[in-house]
Amino acid sequence: MCKLKLILLSVFAFFAITDVRANHFEEVFGGGRRIDLWSVGNMPNSRNMTLKDSVVNHRTWQIGVPRMYVFKPCSDNHTNTAVILIPGGGYAKQAYEAAGITMAQWLNSIGITAFVLLHRLPTSPDLVEPDKVPLQDAQRAVRYVRAHASEYGVEKIGVMGCSAGGHVSACVSTIPTDVSAVGDSLDRYSFRPDFSILISPVITMREELTNKGSRKALLGDNPADEMVDKYSMENHVTSDNPPTLLIHASDDKAVSPMNSVMMYSALIEKGVTKSSIHIFPFGKHAIAMRRQPGTTALWPEIAENWMKEIGVFQLR
Repeated sequence: MCKLKLILLSVFAFFAITDVRANHFEEVFGGGRRIDLWSVGNMPNSRNMTLKDSVVNHRTWQIGVPRMYVFKPCSDNHTNTAVILIPGGGYAKQAYEAAGITMAQWLNSIGITAFVLLHRLPTSPDLVEPDKVPLQDAQRAVRYVRAHASEYGVEKIGVMGCSAGGHVSACVSTIPTDVSAVGDSLDRYSFRPDFSILISPVITMREELTNKGSRKALLGDNPADEMVDKYSMENHVTSDNPPTLLIHASDDKAVSPMNSVMMYSALIEKGVTKSSIHIFPFGKHAIAMRRQPGTTALWPEIAENWMKEIGVFQLR
C-alpha cells in the first residue's frame, strides 16, 4: 500500500510540475510575440482534440497549439533577413531554450529577425498521420513569414535547425510536395526557404546512420522501406534545394557526422554549389551557442559570414 501511494504521489508530482511550468511557459518567451500557425478549426492532420502544452526542464513534450514566437533586432541593426529556428529533441520533445531562444538572441545581435517554431510532435495523440506533422507546421511557418515579409522588413527567409530540428529543416528545404495547403490566403506563398543552416542534423533514416530515437518517434518501430527512403533527405536533393550550411562535430555519438557529409555530397552533385560544410573535431551533439571547445566556438561567425557570402544577409 505504501509503495502504491509513493507511485501515485510521484505521478501526481510529475503532472503538477508539468502543468505549473506550462502555465508560465509564455513568460519564457516574454521578448517574443506569439503567432499561432493555424486558425481554429483549420489545422490539418488533426483529430480536433484539445491538448495542453507539456513543458518540463526547458523542453516541450507536447504542444497544444503549434506556433511561433518572433524576436526582432534593434532598428539600427536591422538586416533584410529572417530565420525560422526549429529546435530539436529526437522528435519527442523540443529544446526551445538552448536551440531556440538563445539562438534567436544571437541572430538579433547580428540584425536578423528570428522566429522560434514550436511544431506539433509526431508522438501527439491528436494526429491522423504522425510522420507528416512536423513538415506541415514547418511549411506553414515559412509561408507565414513570407506572407508578412514587408511587415517585418525582410526579403530573405531561412531555416535553422538542430538535431531532429535539422531534419525538419532539411525536409522543408527538400520535399517539394505541398502538405500544408488548407485553402486560405497563405497557400499562394512558397514554403521553400531561401537558405538552410543545419546543426548536428539528422539527415537519413537509414538504420545504420540515423539517430534511432528520432527514427522511432517519427516513423515507428518497424517502418516500411518506402518510408525510410521518403524521409532520408540525401536521396531527394535536387537543384531546387536552397544553399545549405552544415555544422557538425566528429565526436558526435548521437548523430553521425556522415549525415552532414551525405547531405553535402548530394547538394554538390545537384549543383547547389553555394552550400558549405564544417565538421569540427570536437563539440559532440547539438552544438550550442556557448562553451564550445576549440575551433567549434567559431561556428556562429562562420554562419554569419556564410550568409553574407551567399547574398542573403545585408543591412537595410
